[in-house]
Amino acid sequence: MSRARSSPAQTGAAASQQSTGPGLLAVGKLLHAHGLHGEMLMEIYTDFPERLVPGMVLYLDPPEQHLRLVKRRHHNDGLLVSFDGYTTPEAVGEFRNRLLYVRADDRPTLPEGEYYHHQLLNLPVNNEAGEAIGKVSDIIETGASAVLVVRPAFGPEVLIPVVDTFVREIDLERGAITVHLIPGMRVEEP
Repeated sequence: MSRARSSPAQTGAAASQQSTGPGLLAVGKLLHAHGLHGEMLMEIYTDFPERLVPGMVLYLDPPEQHLRLVKRRHHNDGLLVSFDGYTTPEAVGEFRNRLLYVRADDRPTLPEGEYYHHQLLNLPVNNEAGEAIGKVSDIIETGASAVLVVRPAFGPEVLIPVVDTFVREIDLERGAITVHLIPGMRVEEP
C-alpha cells in the first residue's frame, strides 16, 4: 500500500513539508558550533542523511545563501557538518538555528507506493463516490502508520490513517487521493 515517507520535518514528529518554495526541501537544522574547527551540530530532518556527501551544495534560508559541504559525521542523534571556507566556531556562528536545504530534484526516488509528505500536502481528498472531503493540511507520523490530516471546507479536521483499509488510491499525476471512510469516522462538531 501507499506509505508516506518523510522528507523534511518541522519538529521531527510531523516529518513533513517544510520548504522555501517548490525547489528546496529542508534536510536539517543547524543548531550550534561544535569544537574548534568550524563544525556544527545539525538536527536531521531527512530520512536519507547518507545522501549528504562532501562537495554537495546545501542552501540556507533565504535560499540565496549556499554552502558547500566539506565533511559530515554522525554524532549522537545528529550530524556534525563542516562547510568550505568556515573553519572556526565564530565563522559558523551566524548559521545557528537556521534550516539547511537541498534541491528537491536531488532527493532519492522512492519505491512504488511510497510518497514524500510534501507530495501529498494540499492534495484534494475524495471518497470513493467522488465526493470532496477536503485537502491534506498535514501528515502526522505515528508508530504504526502516517495519518493524513484532512481539512474540509467546513467542519472539523478528518484524520485518515495511511493504510489500505482507508486510503484506496494516491494519484500524483491526477493530483488526488481517494479514501474509504467508515461510519462514525467523521466527527461533527456539537
